[in-house]
Amino acid sequence: MAKINQMIPEFKVEAFHNGEFKTVTSDDVKGKWSIFLFYPADFTFVCPTELEDMANQYEELQGLGVEVYSVSTDTHFVHKAWHDASDAISKIKFPMLGDPTGTITRGFDVMIEEEALALRGTFLANPEGIIKVAEIHDLGIGRSAKDMVRKVKAAQYVASHDGEVCPAAWEEGQKTLTPSLDLVGKI
Repeated sequence: MAKINQMIPEFKVEAFHNGEFKTVTSDDVKGKWSIFLFYPADFTFVCPTELEDMANQYEELQGLGVEVYSVSTDTHFVHKAWHDASDAISKIKFPMLGDPTGTITRGFDVMIEEEALALRGTFLANPEGIIKVAEIHDLGIGRSAKDMVRKVKAAQYVASHDGEVCPAAWEEGQKTLTPSLDLVGKI
């Protein structure tokens, strides 16, 4: 089960990326920040809106040293077909991981066993592969890639500023907090 401050699960899967099929492993994703964006299935309704939203934020995420991996229980072949058929999905430049066996989906504990589909799970892992953000939505509730960018910036800030924390709705450049006895009851 994927939890905060635990290592991402081990995996080896096929992906569709930049017009090609390639193998991606849990070791491949280490060394940089990674977002795992789980969604139920290709050729659906909310999913393409979320993936297009993430595609629109991808350049900024790349600038922050983050790679995005979308994951569904479809195969990499289905990902290619969807990429070729959908205007929204054709914008995707990040790897689309196929997980037909459910290895990654179960490893992150977002599998809907009765349907063999993934919940809408979003996970941010640091360069060491440690999960720092975990968010799971019901199927009918779409996510915001812009808010995920904000969470990436907060996680990176906290990682590089020992002893500081980011308050609610923190945006880059805003004031942070340094927890201490002096702050207790004063916020």
